[in-house]
Amino acid sequence: MIVSPENWSAIKLLVLDFDGVMTDNRVLVDQDGRETVLCHRGDGFGITQLKKKGVLIIVLSAEPNPVVSARCRKLGVQCFQDQQDKIGTLKQFAEEHHLGPDQIAYVGNDLNDIPCLEWVKFSVAVADAMPAVLGKARHVTSKMGGYGAVREVCDWVLNPDHL
Repeated sequence: MIVSPENWSAIKLLVLDFDGVMTDNRVLVDQDGRETVLCHRGDGFGITQLKKKGVLIIVLSAEPNPVVSARCRKLGVQCFQDQQDKIGTLKQFAEEHHLGPDQIAYVGNDLNDIPCLEWVKFSVAVADAMPAVLGKARHVTSKMGGYGAVREVCDWVLNPDHL
C-alpha cells in the first residue's frame, strides 16, 4: 500500500469507477445473455460510513449495463454510467457542487480513468490496476478491486490519523 501523509479529511467527494474497482472486473453471463457482477459487502459498509460523515460519493462508469445503477441504488449513491467522457462529467459535477480537485478522491483501475486521476489531488488505483494507472496514482490500495479496495479507501478518509 502506498499512502502518503496527506490531509484525507479534506475530501468532500469520493468518486468510484465501477468495473474493476467496485467489482473484481469479471462478469458472469447466463445463457440468456444477462450479466451479473460480484461486489464486496465491506465496500458497501465503508460507503455507508462515509455518507454518515457527510462525504459525497458518486460512481462514474463507462459501463452501460443496468447492474451499475442497481448497485448504486442499493448503496444510495448517485450514478453516472455509460460515460465516455469521465473527466468532463467529473468536472461538471465538481463545479455544480463548488468542489475543487483538492477536495476530491478518485479511485480507478483502467486507462479511461487516467484523466480523472491526473486532475484530482487524491488519486487512487486499486492494487490490480493496469500498470499505466498505477503509474499515475498517488496512492495504491493493498486490496484488489472487488475485494475490499473501496472499503480501504473509505477507511483512509474516515481514519486519516491511522495511516
